[in-house]
Order: sequence, then structure tokens, then C-alpha cells
Amino acid sequence: MSLVFIIDGYNIINHPVFFNKKKKTIKDTRAILLEFIQENKLCGSHRNRAIIVFDGYPNIQERITANGNIRVVFSGNDSADKRIKAILENNCEPKNTVVVSDDKEIRFFAQACGAKVKTVEEFINPKLLTEKKINYKKIKEGYLDYELGFTEIRKINEELKKIWLR
Repeated sequence: MSLVFIIDGYNIINHPVFFNKKKKTIKDTRAILLEFIQENKLCGSHRNRAIIVFDGYPNIQERITANGNIRVVFSGNDSADKRIKAILENNCEPKNTVVVSDDKEIRFFAQACGAKVKTVEEFINPKLLTEKKINYKKIKEGYLDYELGFTEIRKINEELKKIWLR
């Protein structure tokens, strides 16, 4: 039973965990994303497939090459979110589908369809699923110095905004 990963491409490209500080064109970053997914085997088994959805149209000169398990889809005049929803609606096996996005609307829609969801951070760093989300570094000095991931920081900021910015 193979899985299908539906990935919001620009969510990953623009995420601080993936973002490369070297200036590259969008075309380059899309190709780098494909290589990154393939090299790190982020979709797990070679039987699993991935559909990476990007907003807009590809350049005429652009040829994104991927192996048979990764398909690149451009949304054209629609948004990538709308295209992802259409793919989910037409999917005959939502239980074998994993949607990778940090967009709340997409995540809720995917769950309503019966698909599994992952944040970008969980997809890029699969260890987050098996380890505690807080990485304890210093216990020697009598306090815990821990790192929060980007997703956790964003959730905390959203909660604080609700409390303080009414």
C-alpha cells in the first residue's frame, strides 16, 4: 500500500528550515526542492509518490526533471491551494494520502477528506515525529535551554496575539 504525498511547493521553499541564504532564482529553488526530496527520501519508500504543487506557470525554458515517483503540477491561473483541494477531491484513496502544508485551510480540508497532514517542518525533519518536539540541550546548569521549531514559535505568537491584541 503506497502513499501519495501532496506537497505545497512554495510552503517548503519559503520555510526557514529549507530556505538557503544564497540568492537563487525561483527556477533554481524548485529544482533544489526536487533534489532535496529525492536525496533525503522524504517520501519514504520508493513506491510512494509525490505531487508537488506550485503557483503559476513554469518558464518556457524551464524543464523540471523528476523521477517517476515525483510529479510537478503548476496551478496556472488558480492558486496552489485551490489545485491541492481539487487533487484531494478527485483522490479515490484519501487514507493513503499525506498533505504537506503549513496553510491551516488546506490542513483542515485535507483532514476533512480523510487524508493525513504534516507540517513542513515535520516533512523536512522526520525525526520530529519520533523525538520530543523540544530538544533539551543544557541540564548541567540547572535549567533547560531548549529550541523551538518554526511551527511552534508561530503557534505561540498566534496565541499571544489573541491574548494581547484584542
